[in-house]
Amino acid sequence: MRTRLVDLFGMFWEKLLRYALKFGVIGLLGYVTDVSIFNALRLGVIGHGHFFQGPIGAKIISAAIATVVTWFGNRYWTFREHRRKNFLLELGEFSVVSIGGLLIGLLCLWVSHYLLGVTSLLADNISSNIVGLFLGTAFRFLLYRFWVYGHHRSDGLTALQNRAEAAEAAIFEDDATASREAAS
Repeated sequence: MRTRLVDLFGMFWEKLLRYALKFGVIGLLGYVTDVSIFNALRLGVIGHGHFFQGPIGAKIISAAIATVVTWFGNRYWTFREHRRKNFLLELGEFSVVSIGGLLIGLLCLWVSHYLLGVTSLLADNISSNIVGLFLGTAFRFLLYRFWVYGHHRSDGLTALQNRAEAAEAAIFEDDATASREAAS
């Protein structure tokens, strides 16, 4: 019974928890980047009276920069063994998922700021950087883990390594055995 629990925890750790913790660290770095730039723009660091000082414009810019920061972190640390050879396709898919997360945060901000009429800087931060962040992060983690960096990706480093190992084994085995191992 104890061995089974240890095995279950080990599987849970390898399949999800390890990624979730790393994702959280990179997410925190992205969060700091996002919130810092958002507040700097809202406070008029690059001037006053333009689209990027408003809540939506500031959020678009801050989220775009945070997306690039988190892509590097997730590609080279969180999901490094599953990153893909075609990094442009990976960045494109990563960006699509990030835009989905951004839209979730923007929807929360829009509802709070424009629909409910709560327009203070604190309310904007709560709606976009707490509520929107939580919902968007859950969405992004699931799609990054199981789509962008999924094990099933044929051009991922894990898949390429598995094919290389199968090819090495084929040198010492008959063709039928090597084919079965490569397919599994």
